Amino acid sequence: MWFGNAVLSKYRTKDTETSADLGIIQTATLTLLGLIIGFTFSMAIARYDLRQTYEEAEANAIGTEYLRADLLPSKTAESIKGLLNEYLDQRILFYSKQDQETAKQITQRTLALENAMWNELLPVARSQASPTMALVISGLNDVINSHGYTQAAWWNRIPTAAWWLMAAIAVGANILVGFGARNFRRNVGLFMIFPMMISVSFFLIADIDSPRGGVIRIDPRNLLDLKHNMNSVQSPAISIGGK
Repeated sequence: MWFGNAVLSKYRTKDTETSADLGIIQTATLTLLGLIIGFTFSMAIARYDLRQTYEEAEANAIGTEYLRADLLPSKTAESIKGLLNEYLDQRILFYSKQDQETAKQITQRTLALENAMWNELLPVARSQASPTMALVISGLNDVINSHGYTQAAWWNRIPTAAWWLMAAIAVGANILVGFGARNFRRNVGLFMIFPMMISVSFFLIADIDSPRGGVIRIDPRNLLDLKHNMNSVQSPAISIGGK
């Protein structure tokens, strides 16, 4: 905005028609900026809601497989339940705030537990092929698939090109506002409101779009509730989120 006023204002004329044209260009640019910010905010909200949905799906899948483990022979059932308990701990840690190295270790531990559960279940499934066993295998597949869906949702971010486009339009809008300002030096504080509001909008979009860091994050309420029920209730009646 300062650049538009201090550097480019020497090209400004006092012609009435030129001033009217400048007003049209400013209005069109600001409208376009508002639309781009609105669409980008909508994209960030959609991705945030999707991550919440997959967190609930993970809790339901783990809880269901925990119940179905009772259909297995007692030794295998005990082993699968123990692995599911460890697996649930890792999934809860996945949603916590940590650095990239810790997140990578959590993912590796999660994959190791998935392989351990599958290897534990596979010999029993081969020796006792039945509809009941197919139900247990299907539940474990749901657990593994839900992890994959969650990971894909966390990787699904607003494209970098969209950020560059939004930033370019924002810079252009500020330059036009500064270029058209008549009393910029006298009302610097007033003119600072516009770039500040754009900065706040950008911060809000970036914060919602960032699943691991920032202020607005996914709270694993369903996973925590499942963990509480698995620890406190010894019977197989485990409820998830009141369901």
